[in-house]
Amino acid sequence: MLRIGYSKPGSWGSFWAMLTLVGLATRAAQRADVGGEAAGTSINHSQVLLQRLQELLRQGNASDVVLRVQAAGTDEVRVFHAHRLLLGLHSELFRGLLSNQSEVVLQEPRDCAAIFDKFIRYLYCGELTVLLAQAIPLHRLATKYGVASLQRGVADYMRAHLAGGAGPAVGWYHYAVSTGDEALRESCLQFLAWNLSAVAASAEWGAMSPELLAQLLQRSDLVLQDELELFHALEAWLGRARPPPAVAERALRAIRYPMIPPAQLFQLQARSTALARHGPAVADLLLQAYQFHAASPLHYAKFFDVNGSAFLPRNYLAPAWGAPWVINNPARDDRSTSFQTQLGPSGHDAGRRVTWNVLFSPRWLPVSLRPVYADAAGTALPAARPEDGRPRLVVTPASSGGDAAGVSFQKTVLVGARQQGRLLVRHAYSFHQSSEEAGDFLVHADLQRRNSEYLVENALHLHLIVKPVYHTLIRTPK
Repeated sequence: MLRIGYSKPGSWGSFWAMLTLVGLATRAAQRADVGGEAAGTSINHSQVLLQRLQELLRQGNASDVVLRVQAAGTDEVRVFHAHRLLLGLHSELFRGLLSNQSEVVLQEPRDCAAIFDKFIRYLYCGELTVLLAQAIPLHRLATKYGVASLQRGVADYMRAHLAGGAGPAVGWYHYAVSTGDEALRESCLQFLAWNLSAVAASAEWGAMSPELLAQLLQRSDLVLQDELELFHALEAWLGRARPPPAVAERALRAIRYPMIPPAQLFQLQARSTALARHGPAVADLLLQAYQFHAASPLHYAKFFDVNGSAFLPRNYLAPAWGAPWVINNPARDDRSTSFQTQLGPSGHDAGRRVTWNVLFSPRWLPVSLRPVYADAAGTALPAARPEDGRPRLVVTPASSGGDAAGVSFQKTVLVGARQQGRLLVRHAYSFHQSSEEAGDFLVHADLQRRNSEYLVENALHLHLIVKPVYHTLIRTPK
């Protein structure tokens, strides 16, 4: 048995001294108008109070309850001498549990029992240090005992570390599903979608559940090199997880085969172990892909429906669909660039390109805030300050020739951040097909601050993606 803390006899004096200090700190922090002063002086002893509370927990002075925390499946018991009042202030469950007994045995999972001292310390001091491996057990304890502030704090910590690429997104997703934490679940899904290449190359990929994999395969906002990379990642998962045939076939049918060039489709059919085992389940989709590549999109649409997701590219990083753009010192001045993309995913359009012009402005001002030097009466008016503006990114085609082929375009801008040596997607902005810019582009970014979460070594790392969309101008006859 591992015993933490002990109780000293005759320690009520220090306990009441602590309570007296609470009252003094509260009253001293209040402002008073003494001697005609506009405001009194604030005297803050909160740090001293926190130290006294830590001592109270560590030494067990005047404790009136004993918590015996046993790790499930073991004989290990940790003993905590605590105070009914302080535990009950944070937790109704503790309040009811300790209302008529002074000693309780708490059965906890091993990971929760191992960090129970951190949990108790939070109830006394309102703060703790969290490590990645401790996030789930701390959140589980906060949920079980109804400590809402700690529950929110740990959930915020998990979401922040997901965005930074440090958190185990797959494990946290499964935990969020088990606890019904919808906000955390969505954060995990978003991170996985935006950084699928990095996740597929990590140990987490093999731990992904069939349900999570199915959700990701349905998404059009996946960021990866191309559809072929997704197929190979799925094939690797199938080899490790060995799911039932029905699960494997549903996953293989979620691949968007028309997005894979014919030459690569031939290689897959000849070499893929997954297709060798489950080929008949996707034979109709492979035929559909070959037909799509063999004809022009307009001709194909006369006979087949092109409104399905199979004909919509995901966010591919391959050169055919966009280009990276690194803007050094982005707060300095306007920049421009241009790049080319393939007209469409069809093999018929493989040699056709669309040129795009891009303008970045760090401090674009709307018309209402642009500098005005005089009003109608000739009176000078103050010019708007540069900091009143916001970043702006405009993507326009160099010509309108693409529309003649029955294609409209959806633009996506990815913003990268370097975490643990990897460049991960931190933000993504999508443009409506009829728009030339995203209205909320970097709306909360402070590009003047060198340590901004949007910058990597004082540079803005963007990746511009253009996705051809057929269903706007092409209609399948009824």
